[in-house]
Amino acid sequence: MKEQLKEVDYFFGVNSAEEIAQLIVLHKQKENTKKYKRHLLTPKHYAYIKISEGCNHKCSFCAIPIIRGRHISIPIEDIVKEVDDLYKQGVKEFNIIGQDTTYYGYDLYGKRNISELLSKIAESAKGAWIRLLYTFPTNFPEDLIYIISRYENICKYIDIPLQHASDKILKSMNRGITKKQILILLDKIRKIIPNVAIRSTFIVGFPGETEKDFNELRNFIIEQQLDRVGVFTYSHEENTDAYSLNDNIPEELKNERKAIILKTQKEISFKKNLSKIGSVLKVLIDEKFENQFFGRTQYDAPDIDNKVIIPYNKMVQDGQFINVKINSATYYDLFGELSI
Repeated sequence: MKEQLKEVDYFFGVNSAEEIAQLIVLHKQKENTKKYKRHLLTPKHYAYIKISEGCNHKCSFCAIPIIRGRHISIPIEDIVKEVDDLYKQGVKEFNIIGQDTTYYGYDLYGKRNISELLSKIAESAKGAWIRLLYTFPTNFPEDLIYIISRYENICKYIDIPLQHASDKILKSMNRGITKKQILILLDKIRKIIPNVAIRSTFIVGFPGETEKDFNELRNFIIEQQLDRVGVFTYSHEENTDAYSLNDNIPEELKNERKAIILKTQKEISFKKNLSKIGSVLKVLIDEKFENQFFGRTQYDAPDIDNKVIIPYNKMVQDGQFINVKINSATYYDLFGELSI
């Protein structure tokens, strides 16, 4: 790139925050940039905490290891310090992210250390929600399930991209897990955390996906009744292992299969939302729009999951935890009123 773009002064990698700060902010002065506070691009009441960069998995469809490199964990003390600083600034929700959060710590400590990290974050920010995103199903740490169950302020929410339910496709995707192992893991999670919400994502139209494979995926979603589901059509990415496979599923059929899964999940979501009518839920208010407030329960991550909507109330403001009595529901939203 340096040869092709000679007009560029500097090139930076994804882990070059310190170097960028030295060159751009500090005019190359050798100051300790860690003394500067982080500025949030999200609303002031929630933040994303990146605990690692890169990924060591070799999923055949994924270009992330090519783009981001191998897994690099951020030390526990640095993460806890960042959380502590933001908590003192009034952050009410910490969303823990990384390409694979369950792999956290292996490169630094010789073992997966996500459970210790999560417990320390929960202790540091006792009045905030802690939400773990982007877990990986293969070799899922069992002690992590107990940590999520144990701490009241850790959201009973597990984001675990499963990608498929056909053993043939899972093997071709190089996911390192079978359908039976997935079922055992989901059963274990639900037994240890009875009120858990499970979010997952799936890919349809992967090379070689037959009608039988697709129906196995659809039946899996019907049987498992997952709380939140996202669906993507397969994208043929250069330099991935799957690029050597014949991308033999027409785009029209990929989109048709995606629509079927989304429709299936829509009905599941509606049934689950209807079951919440009459209950009182703790809600974090995100924003006011016109004459309504929009918030989320602990079972909903920002921007991607369901909303709780209440009429304007002068006692309510953005970034506040409130109790809401649910009066009605649609496929993806709950409607209620402030419960004192």
